[in-house]
Amino acid sequence: MIEFRGVSKRFPDGTLAVEDFSLIIPPRKTTVFVGSSGCGKTTLLRMINRMVEPSGGAIEIDGRSILEENAVGLRRRIGYVLQSGGLMPHFTVLDNVATVPVLQGVKRAQARARALELLDTVGLDRGLAQRYPSQLSGGQQQRVGVARALAADPNILLMDEPFAAVDPIVRAELQTETQRLQRELDKTVVFVTHDIDEAFLLGDQVVILERGARIAQLGTPEEILANPANDFVRRFVGIDRGGRALRPVRTATGTVLVDGAGRAQGVLVEDGT
Repeated sequence: MIEFRGVSKRFPDGTLAVEDFSLIIPPRKTTVFVGSSGCGKTTLLRMINRMVEPSGGAIEIDGRSILEENAVGLRRRIGYVLQSGGLMPHFTVLDNVATVPVLQGVKRAQARARALELLDTVGLDRGLAQRYPSQLSGGQQQRVGVARALAADPNILLMDEPFAAVDPIVRAELQTETQRLQRELDKTVVFVTHDIDEAFLLGDQVVILERGARIAQLGTPEEILANPANDFVRRFVGIDRGGRALRPVRTATGTVLVDGAGRAQGVLVEDGT
């Protein structure tokens, strides 16, 4: 479990990125931070592994303050997937994936064997193992980034807009792959996106943020769609736009989630339950 208590972050130039943020992130679920650019969502993510140090408040992982741990050691036991993949261009795919275990003292041969297994896990052909990042497509690079983040078998996986730089078809494939991996691996995932449909697709818990990382609404996708907290949330999730990807529709028996073509995608709330 990850817990934020009264956390703030003010940068040296005076910018207040996060103001009095409190939240519990449940274990083995996917929590998505979603909001417009500049709302503080990436700052929140990076404070978990101390890539950004909080200015105030407390962040705990399983009841222990992150400030009690060595920052480098903390990062090595938390998986982290960047938007650009963040791969080392002079390392092969295999050695990119094996990097963290080697740094943790695992023998190189053992780390490489584990890296090959992870290529299978993320749906990459082992024939790519000796290629370099520049020889891969954007989607393949992102899969390598996910494999590298999983290499040390972390309990926590941070994903910072990992699919924003790929085309829509590849993005859909990677979203599906992320859902499969979560079902199989059961990690605590914290995912950042500016795309509300991606948030609703992937999130067990969705946190809609306003500027300063103020929580506009927290809940499951179904709860937010069925009962938006205010006008800001209604506008952000596109409740009033008939063409949005997912929207709630009242029927005689309850509220149904439908797509832009009016096709039912599932029941949100059944009357009498």
